[in-house]
Amino acid sequence: MNTMQELEEVMTRPSERLIEDIKQLNGDIMILGIGGKMGPSMAKLAKRAIDAGNLSKRVIGVSRFSSGTLRTELEEAGIETISADLLREEDLLRLPEAENMIYMAGHKFGTTGNEQYTWAMNTYLPGRVAERFPNARHVVFSTGNVYPLVPLAQGGCDETHPVHPVGEYAQSCLGRERIYSYFSRKNGTPVTLFRLNYAIDMKYGVLLEIAKQVYQEKPVDVRMGHVNVIWQGDANEYALRSLLLSESPPAVLNITGPETVSIRWLAQQFAARFNKPVTFVGEEQPTALLNNSSKAHHLFGYPSVSLNTMIAWTADWIKGDGQTIDKPTHFQERQGAF
Repeated sequence: MNTMQELEEVMTRPSERLIEDIKQLNGDIMILGIGGKMGPSMAKLAKRAIDAGNLSKRVIGVSRFSSGTLRTELEEAGIETISADLLREEDLLRLPEAENMIYMAGHKFGTTGNEQYTWAMNTYLPGRVAERFPNARHVVFSTGNVYPLVPLAQGGCDETHPVHPVGEYAQSCLGRERIYSYFSRKNGTPVTLFRLNYAIDMKYGVLLEIAKQVYQEKPVDVRMGHVNVIWQGDANEYALRSLLLSESPPAVLNITGPETVSIRWLAQQFAARFNKPVTFVGEEQPTALLNNSSKAHHLFGYPSVSLNTMIAWTADWIKGDGQTIDKPTHFQERQGAF
């Protein structure tokens, strides 16, 4: 994979399972916070599934759309757009009704020093949205950061593991879950809490960061020695299909790939593909942020894009000087300071 066109085609191609699930959904799909990393491709995936099923549902994307060409790009793909600042009460109230909500609005990077905005976006706003749309199905994006770092031998946290968020970003995300859970119980609102880490595409993510370090012959930090990753197209599909699983009290789903991936091993894989040396700094710690997503794999099947495929695509993307988003994931962070 070497071009944005190829990436877009693969990322937004719906599976037959998604098409069939979209057919079972009543009503339109509204994505709040569509302007983030995953929102545009999710909207296009939903629209392609709707078209493939010969359905008349609308996909509506809500964002500030304060700069760039995203709004035009989405509308050209058949997605309706609404410009709104969701923290403004009047903007929230004027949104149309929709039977299906994907909640992606939030704030992570830049939390340190701006904690009050992070809490407003990640905890206060979710409550306002839950109150505004009590009769819709909701899939609420959360994060694996609500769990503690755990020993490698544990195999990652499943959905029954006690939460223990480290740092204000993770705490505010647990706040989002708690507030949504309150309104789900109060109003009978069906909700899925979607605990994701880490979604991968060619422009952004853990694999890209490690590949770039190896390609530029920079040392790779292995203190957070292991991670979970999943292809962004698979994560998007799981989110859309999770609308049918929403319930009250909320369903909880961990979303990631099946492997516990060694950072050292990843770097060595890229070094072999680039024919470059690789060096490391730090030592692997006995704990890491790891999730067990076997429940989601049972419900939806294993991801369609394997880890080795993602590695190969990422290496080709780097060698081809593909477009990237210059925003590090900070997956190495062990103290929760984002």
